[in-house]
Amino acid sequence: MPRIRGGAVAINKVSKQYGALTVLDQVSLELAPGSVTAIIGPSGSGKSTLLRSVNHLERVDSGFIAIDGELIGYRQHDDALHELKEPEILRKRAEVGMVFQHFNLFPHLTVLENIIEAPQAVRGQSRQEAEALARELLTRVGLADKASAYPRQLSGGQQQRVAIARALALKPKVLLFDEPTSALDPELVGEVLDVIRELASSGATLLVVTHEIGFAREVADKVVFMEHGRVLETGSPAQVLGQPRHARTREFLAKVL
Repeated sequence: MPRIRGGAVAINKVSKQYGALTVLDQVSLELAPGSVTAIIGPSGSGKSTLLRSVNHLERVDSGFIAIDGELIGYRQHDDALHELKEPEILRKRAEVGMVFQHFNLFPHLTVLENIIEAPQAVRGQSRQEAEALARELLTRVGLADKASAYPRQLSGGQQQRVAIARALALKPKVLLFDEPTSALDPELVGEVLDVIRELASSGATLLVVTHEIGFAREVADKVVFMEHGRVLETGSPAQVLGQPRHARTREFLAKVL
């Protein structure tokens, strides 16, 4: 797989509330360029909200997130943050690819059309350039023969691999995966994890919310355990999954391993 230049991600004291409910509570994390970080924890712990905040699909109430020192969604003036206009947000968001739980492919477009739309609209690529890259990416995820198929004609695992190719088409610095295998039949999980495994060695910075503890142990550089909107523990897979320091991490792992 060609090398990708991963971005450094700084998440600094990020908080988010929905009414009286605190979904993220002073979350701080540093992701090194080209690193793979797995976020684990019970449902409702804020994992997906944190992920969606990184590319500004969720607005945060306080704190900030920067990629290579640049804020996504805001500009800073003195001590105040001012939200950018939507076209500028979209341009910056192109640096952050996202793969969703339920694929989010456009059902009325072919596989090829799903992949070439954003590079043309956001990066200004010609159709010829976008199509050449899309075919290369489809080969990379093992779906070169599916370019003219529609999403409904594909298995869940194939749809998720198309979604990964679509995210890669913008050549992002950071790739976000929101439980990329949880909507798949068990026998299809492996084919998607294989593609993410390959991406992990490509130089991209990966942030993966996952229930696949074995995958986190094998591929991640760092594992983050979250509960109630807080980071309770962070460290290497050997430390967090093998010798967790926090009682709540131990309790969670005892249930899922």
